[in-house]
Amino acid sequence: MSKSKQCEAVRVVVRCRPFSRKEESQGCEDVLQIDDRLGQITIRNPKAPPDEPMKVFTFDSVYGWDSKQVDIYDDAVRPLVESVLKGFNGTTFAYGQTGTGKTHTMQGVSNDPEMRGIIPNSFQHIFTQISRTQNQKYLVRSSYMEIYQEEVRDLLCKDNNKKLELKENPDSGVYVRGLSSVVTKNATEIEHVMNIGNQSRSVGFTNMNERSSRSHAIFVITVECSEVGPDGEDHIRVGKLNMVDLAGSERQSKTGAKGKRLKEAAKINLSLSALGNVISALVNGKSTHIPYRDSKLTRLLQDSLGGNAKTVMIATVGPSHKDFEESLATLRYANRAKEIKNKPRINEDPKDALLREFQGEIARLKAQLEERGMLAKERRRIRNSKRLSQSLAGMEEEMLNERDADVWKAFVDEPVVRRHIKEGSDHPKVTLCQGSGERLKHLKDNRKSLVDMQWDPDALEKIIEKYKVHVEIKIQYSTV
Repeated sequence: MSKSKQCEAVRVVVRCRPFSRKEESQGCEDVLQIDDRLGQITIRNPKAPPDEPMKVFTFDSVYGWDSKQVDIYDDAVRPLVESVLKGFNGTTFAYGQTGTGKTHTMQGVSNDPEMRGIIPNSFQHIFTQISRTQNQKYLVRSSYMEIYQEEVRDLLCKDNNKKLELKENPDSGVYVRGLSSVVTKNATEIEHVMNIGNQSRSVGFTNMNERSSRSHAIFVITVECSEVGPDGEDHIRVGKLNMVDLAGSERQSKTGAKGKRLKEAAKINLSLSALGNVISALVNGKSTHIPYRDSKLTRLLQDSLGGNAKTVMIATVGPSHKDFEESLATLRYANRAKEIKNKPRINEDPKDALLREFQGEIARLKAQLEERGMLAKERRRIRNSKRLSQSLAGMEEEMLNERDADVWKAFVDEPVVRRHIKEGSDHPKVTLCQGSGERLKHLKDNRKSLVDMQWDPDALEKIIEKYKVHVEIKIQYSTV
């Protein structure tokens, strides 16, 4: 495969939100023109003279203020999620000025099917696809984190103020050490995980947004798939989907941020600036160094920008003339991003696949159960063997007692014994003891302990056959 076929450009789409009530009441002008057929968006400078040409940008797709959540998902994100199910890494992130609808696009309203955002729509998509597959085993787990003032926090941990460290693995890339991961079996469970994380997310009031995101939030879904290959062996593919809701860029003069909010804004703008520098370095082609390490955000997105991932960027803009400068900056930012080339590949048989670990654990437990079953079967066989031995021993004792009686009678009928009995002599007892040795010797020989033979199946079979014959003869005799 050639190098050109291995590369894939970052897909960039732009969405314009409708006017807010505040903007409508203030009579704000619309400076954007959208042509969704051509994928073009035109922006007009409200302060420029009428004859100045407007700036035109072309993207993979553009959406106007009347666009629907499901349309954006189906067009921009659905193919990305399909790739993740095949074992690719995928990332979608929303970028734009604060208050332009990034969180609405990414999350929306979960309990309203028409207003559901990209993240909850991906939940339904993933588990619906899994339910339709055959001869494949899936494991889905999720994590939720935020980057708040350059500190990584676990939104699913009780102590979400704990600072987590970024580490790098030669095989899997950059990861967050100690980040919790929750295995989920359906869309309802994973949506519950998201709702728990949202309760811990950092938000705050500004003049431009009543619930402004004060952190970058990243929801991660890892999908592991096990399938038997042509060689008859199990092969595992692992796809990871990063869904990033970036905090918006801010101008203090517009947001009115002070104190804590101002400090948060400074950190947000710093990390977004680092993201812009990474994009510029990747697009430049002459840069020998990509500054991924300048921020936690760019470090986490390292694979998504120029690495092993398929990436979709959703740029959000506002239509008002008051936001012209911010909207123009966002469009330029997005225009550079579409020049980034990634090198996505299917992640096959990774060493750290949790599904493989679970399969090994299941195999070990099955072996233990089989071993216990064999031991239980052996114990039952021994118990049954002992019961059979005791039963046969009882039968043998009874039959030998009958035979002893016959031998004793024959012995007493001997003339010499009868004479001694008539004379009342004590010698018959002695004679009996002395003379009965040979005649009763077979009694001792036949009284071999069955307990000694219970471990010998052949011996047991011989005893069973032996007493079958005796019982049959006894039954025939009693019948006659």
